[in-house]
Amino acid sequence: MKTLTKEMQAAITPSMAIDLLKEGNKRFVNNLKVNRNLLQQANETSDGQHPFAVILSCIDSRTSAELIFDQGLGDIFSVRIAGNIINEDILGSMEFACKVAGSKIIVVLGHTKCGAVKGACDHVEMGNLTALLTKIRPAVDDETQTKENRNSSNPSFVENVSTINVKRTVKSIMERSPILKEMIESGSIGIVGGTHDITTGEVTFYPETMNLGTPRGNG
Repeated sequence: MKTLTKEMQAAITPSMAIDLLKEGNKRFVNNLKVNRNLLQQANETSDGQHPFAVILSCIDSRTSAELIFDQGLGDIFSVRIAGNIINEDILGSMEFACKVAGSKIIVVLGHTKCGAVKGACDHVEMGNLTALLTKIRPAVDDETQTKENRNSSNPSFVENVSTINVKRTVKSIMERSPILKEMIESGSIGIVGGTHDITTGEVTFYPETMNLGTPRGNG
């Protein structure tokens, strides 16, 4: 597998970037990962990096973006925080990844059985975690289809909240970053939300969150 160069990165469109991630996830699910010389990639990227994607995912130990998308050194920017939420620092990191370093797609990736989402569902308050879970709370409030057992003991409620949280985050990125919004609308980059099933390893993208600018993609 070749290490990404600036020229290779420039030739990748947002649509191609999504396909690369889908293909990588398919390899991961089928245990067919590409044979890479990571030491060679480390050497080849020592003078510069040209990742094609920036992926916002959870800190959960089972959701390493490099592994579940079968990517090597220098291929993706990986932003990890409990509950895959955003703040100014994460938005700034995404702006760097896309505007400065040339990445072509932003992925907001939730996952099944998320502990942070469960904590928000249970109104957990604990030290600095309280402020983080507050950022997931709007997704809990937006889940209106569950009338009873609105807590972490209800798996379907937790997964509904997780999905809503991902979709809210995609929307918030567009609303809170004029730089990224302009790049998405012009088609320079794309954005999409999805979820990773920690049992099967499979990633499912939400078509309604996909925005590839003009011409529009599936969104």
